[in-house]
Amino acid sequence: MADCVTKVQLTVSCESLMDKDVGSKSDPMCVLQQSLGEDQWTEMDRTERVKNCEKPEFAKKLLVDYFFERVQKLKLGIYDIDNKSTSLNDDDYLGGVECTLGQIVSSKTFTRPLELKKGKLAGKGRITIVAEEIHDKRTAAFQMEARKLENKDFMGKSDPFLEIFRQGDDGSWQLAYRSEVIKNNLNPNWKSFSVSLQSLCHGDVQKPVKVSCSDDDDNSSSDLIGEFVVEVQELLGAKEQVMEFDFINPEKKKKKSYKNSGILRVKSCKIETEYSFLDYVMGGCQINFTVGVDFTGSNGDPRSPDSLHYISPNGMNEYLSAIWSVGQVVQDYDTDKLFPAFGFGALVPPDGKVSHEFSLNFNPTNPYCQGVQGVIDAYRNALVNVKLYGPTNFSPIISHVSRFAAAAAQQPTATQYFVLLIITDGEITDLDQTRNAIVAASRLPMSIIIVGVGSADFKAMEFLDGDEGVLKSLTGEPVARDIVQFVPFQKFQNAPKEALAQTVLAEVPKQLVSYYKLRNLPPPNSPQSNK
Repeated sequence: MADCVTKVQLTVSCESLMDKDVGSKSDPMCVLQQSLGEDQWTEMDRTERVKNCEKPEFAKKLLVDYFFERVQKLKLGIYDIDNKSTSLNDDDYLGGVECTLGQIVSSKTFTRPLELKKGKLAGKGRITIVAEEIHDKRTAAFQMEARKLENKDFMGKSDPFLEIFRQGDDGSWQLAYRSEVIKNNLNPNWKSFSVSLQSLCHGDVQKPVKVSCSDDDDNSSSDLIGEFVVEVQELLGAKEQVMEFDFINPEKKKKKSYKNSGILRVKSCKIETEYSFLDYVMGGCQINFTVGVDFTGSNGDPRSPDSLHYISPNGMNEYLSAIWSVGQVVQDYDTDKLFPAFGFGALVPPDGKVSHEFSLNFNPTNPYCQGVQGVIDAYRNALVNVKLYGPTNFSPIISHVSRFAAAAAQQPTATQYFVLLIITDGEITDLDQTRNAIVAASRLPMSIIIVGVGSADFKAMEFLDGDEGVLKSLTGEPVARDIVQFVPFQKFQNAPKEALAQTVLAEVPKQLVSYYKLRNLPPPNSPQSNK
């Protein structure tokens, strides 16, 4: 039987979390991981961080592909996040739960105690997970601002944020969206945002939602400024004109003189189609795969068994394994199977000068290799013809692929996307130039995968694989979207052979969709693209 896959969204909430912060409650985030076998896990998704809360309701839904015929082992971990780093190594673990996706979807409400490890409870902490199959691909896109909000702070002004709740079948209100906090502002203008129509109103625009505005407080629970209930259909009136709604505080509305606690202005609300990675690929979007290989001296002499470039008697090394694992998957999305492959950091014939962007096949006018096997053959040949040298510069090869991606970005269609695989031993010399190159590439149809081989310190790689807005260029310009995925190869030495590719490529579908959504480009050959 063919795989029968559907998209499932998981809504997560917790209660009675442990306090790990002095003077306040923890700042929890939920991280979803999937088993790769043999106690190997790969991260699939994570929620937002909820500040100062022992009973969080996470607004962001965790998305999973559900296969009926597979046992999909999941781990949901709760972490106390106190910094901007994406790494969880320096964050306190508040407990988690291991289960299968089948257990979750077969339960209307899946509730379990949190455990610090097998058999050791995380205090009285509990986690609740609700699964919902995604039938509706539509989203509601909003632009909202508020005016004349009531001030809740004695010193300064309120720090307002929005929450939108949908109505459950039992009449209760369930969190569907939470905005960012805007500091010290009674006339905030929030970032544009989208909520799936299924999360917002079960796909029925005649259903009501509750919109609330609260004042964020770093050291205690937030204070409600006001709220109102409205049908989604009425919000959609903002397609034609700005809609205004009074924020009402229930405790104050009994006063005769009370009018409102501020006004919400819905500047725009429209329904859009949320396209998937498969929509783009099946519509004709091509994935262009480029390989960059580190030939710097820190890898060691390829003739020595201690070298990362040493080819063992079974014909493999970590570089070859990474090329093969990732390439085998990506090549299925590229019709001509011609992959440009480059090396960097070596002395290259015939003049013996150092190059940070040389063709593995030594043909600068035609660096394309036929399929993954062609890349492997070119790599083996290059090993015996170049001299490992240095320094380790990433920016030239990132800029090289960016030039092609920039040309594709000029086209008014979603037909070309570029994936650059860099395999390196961890040393990096041009970190500042690489930051600039990544920030520039984040505005192009491009993703960068970095596989670290060996046992070096990979902190620089983890820094490059940062959250949106964290990594910045030298001039302070932030990345437009997260396009870098870093994976240390050694983590997968004892895992199933497909585990590396599954982890390395996990981010690419989301990164591709996020780019075309940013550009408002539908899949090729879709009704919208032909308008």
